[in-house]
Amino acid sequence: MKLNRVITMCAMAATLAISATSLLAQDNNNGGDNGGGQRRQRGGPGGPGGGNWDPAQMQQRMLERVQEQLGFTNDTEWDAVKPLVLKVMEARRDVGFGGMGRMFGGRNRGGDQGGGNRGGMFGQTSPEQEALQKAIDDNAPASQIKDLLARYKATQKVKQAKLEAAQADLKKILTAKQEAQAYLLQLVN
Repeated sequence: MKLNRVITMCAMAATLAISATSLLAQDNNNGGDNGGGQRRQRGGPGGPGGGNWDPAQMQQRMLERVQEQLGFTNDTEWDAVKPLVLKVMEARRDVGFGGMGRMFGGRNRGGDQGGGNRGGMFGQTSPEQEALQKAIDDNAPASQIKDLLARYKATQKVKQAKLEAAQADLKKILTAKQEAQAYLLQLVN
């Protein structure tokens, strides 16, 4: 059940990211010429053109939703909790989304210039993940792939431990009701 939720969330996030990327690509079409000699109007996030998608604004909206859902109306209290929530969100992204972009759109989102999938919706790919993907793409020998897979799994275990520590820190300061809501928001286990 929980795995289904995570997969659904990943698919939704990927769909949003692909849509945003697609809109950005359309908005960048020959300086905004729509093919009829007219320039398209640019709009805000989700507006005409879609070229102003801002991950920082998206994160801010997510934090505002978490604040509201957890019932923090006092800004002083929220300011104490917010860094812990951010730490969990970042660790969850690193564990759960690193590399999901490959499932929904190829090698990396910023062109294949050695930079990998840097930041954004799906987190940052690790050097171990990049090496493993390259070995798979290059049809490397099975022994090399097994070695690289073991290294990648080890890095994932470290990231999972970091997530669990961040979740434990957050749970320490939440009330029972807030912890239950955080669980429903998939912030804690």
